[in-house]
Amino acid sequence: MNGGAHGRETKDILVEARAVDRTGKVHILSNADMGYAYRHCSAPDDFIFTEALFAGTPGDRQTIIAEMNEVAEYREEHQPIKSRTGGSTFKNPPGHSAWQLIDKAGCRGLRAGGAHVSEKHCNFLINEGEATANDLERLGETVRRRVKDATGIELEWEIRRLGVPMEQPETV
Repeated sequence: MNGGAHGRETKDILVEARAVDRTGKVHILSNADMGYAYRHCSAPDDFIFTEALFAGTPGDRQTIIAEMNEVAEYREEHQPIKSRTGGSTFKNPPGHSAWQLIDKAGCRGLRAGGAHVSEKHCNFLINEGEATANDLERLGETVRRRVKDATGIELEWEIRRLGVPMEQPETV
């Protein structure tokens, strides 16, 4: 994963990361070892990351605090940060914002079981408290299909899902 926001990504500040594979072997990877791309790193899929070392940028304490507060206020205003969500659901396709495509396809507020597309920022799927993995998978796949039908653009999941995917996701 190469998470990012506000013009910065993990790859910009990661020094090294420690991961464990399925056999229990510990691996230490440098930034260069990670093979970063947009919202992706090429570390093996079975790695579980347990530690990371980041390089900060020194600066004036009050300026840094003000910038952190500004980012927090922006997120509070524009994202459902107090809801049960896995974060941004789909990667932004080149030249597009996923949320705008989702909105254009009429998916804002769309529901499946105990899950719905956020009204506040439609690139977030919300678990209302009782949603199953199937509800979220079905909702996400419905969003992908509707966006493809409406725009011709295929959204790619940003959230890494574990387990066995649904063979034929039902639509909502």
